[in-house]
Amino acid sequence: MLIAPNRIVKVHRPFTTSLSKPPSPQPPPPELTTIANLILSSEDQKSLAQTLHSLNQWTPNLVHSILKRLWNHGPKALQFFNALDCHPLYSHSSTAFDYAIDIAARMRDYRTIWALMHRMRTQKLGPTRKTFAIILERYVSSGKADKAVKIFLSMHEYGCQQNLSSFNSFLDVLCKSKRAEMAYKLLKIFRGRFRADVISYNVIANGFCLRKQTPKALEVLREMIERGLEPTLTTYNTLLMGFFRAGQLKEGWKFFLQMKKRKIDVDVVSYTTIVHGFGVVGEVEKAKKVFGEMVGAGVLPSVATYNAMIQVLCKKDSVANAIVIFDEMLRKGYIPNAVTYNLVIRGLCHAGKMELAIDYMNRMKDDCEPTIQTFNVIIRYYCNDGEIEKALELFKDMNGESVLPNLDTYNILISSMSVRKKSDDMLLAGKLLIEMVDRGYSPRKFTLNRVLNGLLVTGNQELAKYILRMQGKFGRLPRQFRL
Repeated sequence: MLIAPNRIVKVHRPFTTSLSKPPSPQPPPPELTTIANLILSSEDQKSLAQTLHSLNQWTPNLVHSILKRLWNHGPKALQFFNALDCHPLYSHSSTAFDYAIDIAARMRDYRTIWALMHRMRTQKLGPTRKTFAIILERYVSSGKADKAVKIFLSMHEYGCQQNLSSFNSFLDVLCKSKRAEMAYKLLKIFRGRFRADVISYNVIANGFCLRKQTPKALEVLREMIERGLEPTLTTYNTLLMGFFRAGQLKEGWKFFLQMKKRKIDVDVVSYTTIVHGFGVVGEVEKAKKVFGEMVGAGVLPSVATYNAMIQVLCKKDSVANAIVIFDEMLRKGYIPNAVTYNLVIRGLCHAGKMELAIDYMNRMKDDCEPTIQTFNVIIRYYCNDGEIEKALELFKDMNGESVLPNLDTYNILISSMSVRKKSDDMLLAGKLLIEMVDRGYSPRKFTLNRVLNGLLVTGNQELAKYILRMQGKFGRLPRQFRL
């Protein structure tokens, strides 16, 4: 096993510039909910613009908050952005443009992306390296990696020079999209031009580990050393995680012991990796043992460590034992995050303890805001238990929270009501389908078929015909449903 005895220098991973997963929003001010609901209920751009222009208290922070709140409702978010673009007392910031570009890119609306880029340049607000990072990530995630490479190489044509940081970020995007080989080739081509550093190689090693190709990751480590670069603790933790991700528990544990033997200062990330790695394969006792040994080794667990242990217990042991760990972290002064609560809530739902899951959701609001995953998991389990009315009640409550339903939310509810095939249920399923289309989601062919069939079978022909007339909003309909 190759481990360099070189000095350890801690280097952080490259900054993630994507806005695809925005941080959990803080509780919105009252006017934010009102404005968001107004935008969602608007029927056309002109009427919305008139309404928004009558309000004079627009600030960049308020606009950013609204765009984040409307993240899962792209067409409405862009309609709001465009309506404010001509406001006499407000001008969009570069951050607002970045949000709008990311929303358009997530919808794969490439024409709008470049139109926004043009407006951004016209107003001398960019584009910046962050803007390009957003665009590159979205192109890669949509399967257009070759196009993304061309865009990266053309950045300077838009007045934005590439540098090592932007190069590393692009490599990171490629690797996290399972294109480590392409990233490695680019590194070899451009490492001289951008003076590739240890972060560049760490990114590539992580890319191969994500693909469970640990031999290739070790090859990258060798090349790094041969080029005179010192591996960092991040390098070793990346490889350690790679072994456990690939199910190579013996190799991973041996690598960890070699790290300690080489006097490499293993940290909380190292221990958390091992706790999670043993736990996910059912080695719960080993995970508990490592978890208990951390403090003795002078390493304090982090919230992420507790999250790993809670996840292991929920999946491989019992939610009761997971709650014991949850209570322990509270006693020791740790503040659970959304991941912590979502793990416990999912575990409780899986154990059939729905009321307790709701209690934890309410407790969650004292530490952090519930996320869309929080709502979706409870709605899904309610639906699985046949408690669709409770699921719908929770769905209605979302409008007063800091999150809005996404495609999964609609699919869960529509699917559940389609199973019952009651007339009222299918009527509501049809209305939810219309709402999701209005908010920018394209229904899957299977979902559309179920709703239309259900409406026709239960005598709701008029709504079925209305949905058919909407076909221009979500593309081509199945042949059997064309008018």
